[in-house]
Parts: sequence; C-alpha cells; structure tokens
Amino acid sequence: MLWNTLTRMDTAAVRLIDLARSQGLIRPCDLVPLGIPRVSLTRAVRHGQLERVGRGLYGLPGREVSVHGALAEVARRVPKGVVCLLSALRFHGLTTQAPFEVWLAIENKAIAPKLDYPPLRIFRFSGGALTEGVEEHVVDGVTVRVTSVAKTVADCFKYRNKIGLDVALEALRSAWYEKRMTSDDLWHYAKVCRVANVMRPYLDSLA
Repeated sequence: MLWNTLTRMDTAAVRLIDLARSQGLIRPCDLVPLGIPRVSLTRAVRHGQLERVGRGLYGLPGREVSVHGALAEVARRVPKGVVCLLSALRFHGLTTQAPFEVWLAIENKAIAPKLDYPPLRIFRFSGGALTEGVEEHVVDGVTVRVTSVAKTVADCFKYRNKIGLDVALEALRSAWYEKRMTSDDLWHYAKVCRVANVMRPYLDSLA
C-alpha cells in the first residue's frame, strides 16, 4: 500500500515538472484536466522541484526570466488579455519608455482582473479592435498575445490623449523607417481603430 502511494506521488511529480517545462508557468487550475492532485504543487515546492513565482503561479526553480517576464506572468493569469499600447511598443522595441504597469486590452464587458503583481493598466476593446492584429509570441516558455506592430501604432493614435501624440508619432516613424509594417497593414488597422482621418496627414508625410 505504501509503495503504491509513493509511486503515485512520484508519477504526479514527474507529470507536474513536465507540465511546468511545457507551459513555462503553471496555475493550480492547470492540474485539474490532467488529474494531478493540487497537493502535488505544495510537495513540489517543499522539495525544491518548483518555486512559487507569485500568487497562484508556479515555475521551475532557477528558470531564465527575460526583460518581458512580467508579460508571461500576466498571460498565464489573464489568458484572454492582449498586451497593447505602451507595453506592446516596448515589446516590439518601438519606444524607450519602460512602463511599470502591463498595459492590457480585455473584452469590453469582461470583469477586470485584479493581480497583486504585476500591476495592470486595463483598456477595454471590442469587436475587431480586440480580435484583429493579435500575434502570439513565446516569452519565457509562455505564449503571450500581443498586438502587432501596425495594430499597436494605430492603437496609439486612438489613445493619443492617454499616451501622448509624441509617443504615437515616435512609434509611427520608428516602425515605418525600420520597415516593421506595410502601409496597407497600417491603413487597415487605422480603419479598424477608426482613426484613419486622424492618421492620414501623418501617413501622407511618410509617403
């Protein structure tokens, strides 16, 4: 009986470590579909096989964390969220600003997530503004949803009163001269974000 119990514990631990390797960061709810008891997390932390990264979030000890590690943590906690605006600019290397908050777009009627860390700045998008121009990138082993370069630039013009027109113009010029987007893509997202008329004179100046 004791041997069977120990074997089940060892098997659960192995599956738990494999899960952490494949997903980068794991939450207790990730264990349910796999039939892994939640107590396995406590044991794994106690034995040094996993470490508690944050509230309800676990990863392999000593794992490498990039400069965008906060985005990975948010992505695991808010899987339907989309990194946007200033955080997306930073991710794409289109601004020198380093926001202390993660700027995140969520569905217009969704309940705003509350995290102890990282701090969030929530924006509510709807329709194509939320679903179009979303890319998936792997950050520290975690799939993170981020607005594309062209969509991010268009979003910056839409929210120019919040981030500043100078930031939007800097992003536009950097993305354009570095050939990070096409004029067709940018124009498409300008229409999606309903800022085509606002952006037109700036686009004409680049042509």
